[in-house]
Amino acid sequence: MSRIAISINCTDQEQRELERLINSRTDEIRKVERAKIVMGCLAGKRNDEIAAELDIRPGTVAIWRKRFAAEGMKGLGDRHRSGKPPKYPQFELRSQLLKQLEQSPPAGQATWDGGSLAKALNVSDDAVWRLLRKEGIQLQRHRSWCVSTDPEFAMKSVDIIGLYLNPPCNALVISIDEKPSIQAIERPSGFVHTSSGKIVRGLKSTYKRHGTINLFAALNVATGAIQSKITSTKKRPDFQEFLDEVVAEVSADQEVHIIIDNYCTHKKNDGWLAAHPNVNFHFTPTSASWLNQVEIWFGIMSRKALRGASFSSTEQLTQAIKDFVAAYNNNANPFVWRKREVKGSQLRNTIVNLCN
Repeated sequence: MSRIAISINCTDQEQRELERLINSRTDEIRKVERAKIVMGCLAGKRNDEIAAELDIRPGTVAIWRKRFAAEGMKGLGDRHRSGKPPKYPQFELRSQLLKQLEQSPPAGQATWDGGSLAKALNVSDDAVWRLLRKEGIQLQRHRSWCVSTDPEFAMKSVDIIGLYLNPPCNALVISIDEKPSIQAIERPSGFVHTSSGKIVRGLKSTYKRHGTINLFAALNVATGAIQSKITSTKKRPDFQEFLDEVVAEVSADQEVHIIIDNYCTHKKNDGWLAAHPNVNFHFTPTSASWLNQVEIWFGIMSRKALRGASFSSTEQLTQAIKDFVAAYNNNANPFVWRKREVKGSQLRNTIVNLCN
């Protein structure tokens, strides 16, 4: 006597979900197949009839009929499986890897890589890379730091940050610097297919130099607008001529605070300052030019207007920079300036301490 299959039923919501799965083109095939099995069962078909339609075994139909009857839609998911037992004890391998990273790399290598770590620990490359990914350790990525040794660092930085966060009433705060010796480089470029099938920017390895220019830039901290001047030299008179242009439209009774770094042309301008008593210079601490906001703009300009570009003359380069400044000023906004604090203890920490 044949056995009677378990009778099943479903809610309207489950019915809609089963229909969605059956018509899906993106869900996994196994989920679609299970939905078809359940829909056949709900239609009153026998297990062998459903198995014949779907070209599977009747036992498979019986399994998913029983699962759905007991757990509903949740029963159509995969059970948790323990998987293959790990070949290497994870805690022990983790400790060994972290300790190994603190040792000197093999002779001939400046840093460790996955292959050399695997060889030193006598494990597979895959085991090493899985653990590195899990711990978030990047062997080839670097972060640089610049710690100022200026004995007046605190006083100078507080002065400049105070101008950013709480400028004097009705005062004009300007960040000024120059980007010297920008090369007009002519180099053919295009797009190429790599061996991996990716499309990347292609640059010819050889190029022609057509001279250099110097760019002075002044950032209005309150508005984000840029005022620039392009020169063939970067001497003190060039700097003072640019300052004249910056303050030309400023009334004599309005305070102007100019933030600059310690470049030689920025010093010994006492005569110019005496002629402009409303202007005050604020020098960034030594090795802390990142306190000057115009450096952020130079980075943006370099990425968007210079990187990968080709210029057949300094005139063409000059025009490209002028066009970028004009386009940038159309949508200029002040920077929300911030800098992560770097402490000496962070620089001395070992990988073991960072991962514990």
